[in-house]
Amino acid sequence: MRALLLTAAVVGSLVPASAQQMLDSYTARLSAADHFNSNGARLNSAAAIIRQDRANFYVYGSDDPEDEADAFFDDKANRAKLERMLNRGTFSPSAKRAILNGTPLIHVEIYHDFINVYVNN
Repeated sequence: MRALLLTAAVVGSLVPASAQQMLDSYTARLSAADHFNSNGARLNSAAAIIRQDRANFYVYGSDDPEDEADAFFDDKANRAKLERMLNRGTFSPSAKRAILNGTPLIHVEIYHDFINVYVNN
């Protein structure tokens, strides 16, 4: 039994990220308000801006007309994982710049342990 579990764990870890099942996805406009935390301090990372967008949507009721709900980041503990998940996913340098320097429309794909972020502009 122990060997079977070990084999299952090894095989499971060999599944490429692209083969993992998407849990959810959403589209959101990252407005100027999403670039500041609840204390009014400017956010200096794209991950923090995306996380603030979800907090604004779920906690503060301050959403943009293009913001969509998702079933993952409505949970505070999951929002806390966002930066780590982003570091494991697909996120181009040009997308990071667009988020830091503007108010782009983004599309986020949520997987078990990573997210992919795309700028739609």
